[in-house]
Amino acid sequence: MSEIDLAKKSQASAPEPKVPKESVSGEEKGEAQRHELEKQKRSIEAEKIYREGVVTIRDLIAPAALKVTSSSLELGNKFVRTIFVITYPRYVSVGWFAPIINLNLTLDISMFFYPIASDIILKQLRNKVGNLEAQLMVDAEKGAARDPMRETALRDIEKLRDDLTQGIEKFFQFALYVTVYAESMKELNELTDRIEGMFGSRLVYSKRVFYQAEQGFNSTLPLGLDEIFITFNMNTSPCASTFPFISSELTSDNGVLYGINRHNNSLILFDRFSLQNANSCVFATSGAGKSYAVKLEVLRSLMVGTDVIIIDPEKEYKYLSDAVGGAYVNIYLNSDSKINPFDLPRPVGEADKPADIIRSSVITLKGLLRLMLGEFTHEEDSLIDRALIETYAKKDITADSDLTKIEPPLMSDFEEVLMGMEGGDGLVKRLKKFTEGTFAGLFNSPTNIDVTNQLVTFSVRDLEDELRPIAIYIIVNYIWNVVRSELKRRIMVIDEAWWLMANEDSAKFIYALVKRCRKYYLGVTTITQDVNDFLRSPYGQAIVTNSSLQLLLKQSPAGIDILAKTFLLTQGEKYLLLECGVGEGIFFAGSRHAAIKIVASYTEDQIITSDPKQLLEIEEAKKEFEESMSGAAPQSVEPSG
Repeated sequence: MSEIDLAKKSQASAPEPKVPKESVSGEEKGEAQRHELEKQKRSIEAEKIYREGVVTIRDLIAPAALKVTSSSLELGNKFVRTIFVITYPRYVSVGWFAPIINLNLTLDISMFFYPIASDIILKQLRNKVGNLEAQLMVDAEKGAARDPMRETALRDIEKLRDDLTQGIEKFFQFALYVTVYAESMKELNELTDRIEGMFGSRLVYSKRVFYQAEQGFNSTLPLGLDEIFITFNMNTSPCASTFPFISSELTSDNGVLYGINRHNNSLILFDRFSLQNANSCVFATSGAGKSYAVKLEVLRSLMVGTDVIIIDPEKEYKYLSDAVGGAYVNIYLNSDSKINPFDLPRPVGEADKPADIIRSSVITLKGLLRLMLGEFTHEEDSLIDRALIETYAKKDITADSDLTKIEPPLMSDFEEVLMGMEGGDGLVKRLKKFTEGTFAGLFNSPTNIDVTNQLVTFSVRDLEDELRPIAIYIIVNYIWNVVRSELKRRIMVIDEAWWLMANEDSAKFIYALVKRCRKYYLGVTTITQDVNDFLRSPYGQAIVTNSSLQLLLKQSPAGIDILAKTFLLTQGEKYLLLECGVGEGIFFAGSRHAAIKIVASYTEDQIITSDPKQLLEIEEAKKEFEESMSGAAPQSVEPSG
């Protein structure tokens, strides 16, 4: 092979020179980067345009305008001013700030605590003690009169030094600001004067912001900024007395749990028998939870040994009665349970004389007869009065009788006496349907029921509307006789009490019962949803006045005004009752009251619920359980070995 051929072969086999890829694709990559940057820029501009059309929370809460003046702000259509405290008296009582917190006004309150190291304060207090002692010594050497202010200051400083050294107290610089809102400048000035007056009445001196209106407003916003920084040196105890989260406490050592305090989640634990009387009123609209709340109180009262008697017009307490083993007495025309309206209570002690008991029974029976027969003329009233006394006398029941060994008369005995009296024919004809006619089984039989059970419930649901007020009147009178015969701690519940308020005689009887029951260790609970009819009755108003406990649950707009007038509700409390949920409201105990939420455990809820849907589910679950138990075959276990 020649050299020329070798050279050609070597050239052919040699690798070709490589061209760098960067030099080939550099322009394309730069173009791609520029395209990506433009895409991001367009995306940012599009997002910016989108955000300009979106409403944010800041847009929603921000005012339309803000005008700053020397001593106030105009925030939209509101006028705003901040007040700051500059000095305090030597002593401040616990809760001194509560009246201002509980004002029915729109207020913003800020408190700033700046802790100061104890060693710094102790050094300054030591110097102060030296100055005061030197001044007192100089005064003593000169023979000057003693200075009580310096002596008091010295004692206070020495006590503070001891507490700081022992770690009992800490030291702070404390700042307190209050921002007031009003609809006009005139109203703002009035509110400012009012709050400054409340501060001044406690020897706490305050001032309005001046050329710091905006800084004062910012200092009370929930931002934690103190732009005024006007502080007062204060130790732990007076700082604690200014604690703002104050609400009415209704907690005692004894009693039953009524619910949860919505202000501070504390327990409303109360003994109704610890008040001047144990009576209670419950007002609420239908479905607001009034029966639920009362049944919960009944269940918990039974646990602490209190006897309970209930008048149930709608058979709402049947499940509760069965669950706790109570006695349930169903009163209707053909019922086997009978109550004789002529029954008398057994006298208790010397206070209850037979003559007084008979006289009281005659008055009660006259009220019952008015319900049964209608209004009387004066002649008829006198005739009935004499006939009732003679009816008791016919059974040898007089002022000298032993009422523990008597047999009370019946309505037919009263009819016989009335028949033999001149002018009684018309009354006898009106009375016939209650002694021989349709209603004879209800009103003309001796009492055959037993009320020795801890829970006794009287149901009148199956009675006609015409007879229901009369039957409730008889039942209440019978219960009153039982209560007077044996002194025992009892609660009596009258559900749908407006039935009795509709008639003057029955309303008068319930009022007398409420007024006198304290003497016999009885507390009466009246429940009603017809607030207007109940409170417009003079006896209804008197019943509320003689009830130390009141529970107001959700109300309708139609009845809120008369409730607000009766219970002196604030505007905020009115709104609470109109807008609260089921089982929520206001609980009054004497002079104290608090927002309440009725809370029950799961087991209690299953026993006391009045919700038809929930009751149906409980019944279905019970049937399924019974069917499963009846369908299960008994199994035998053979002995092993």
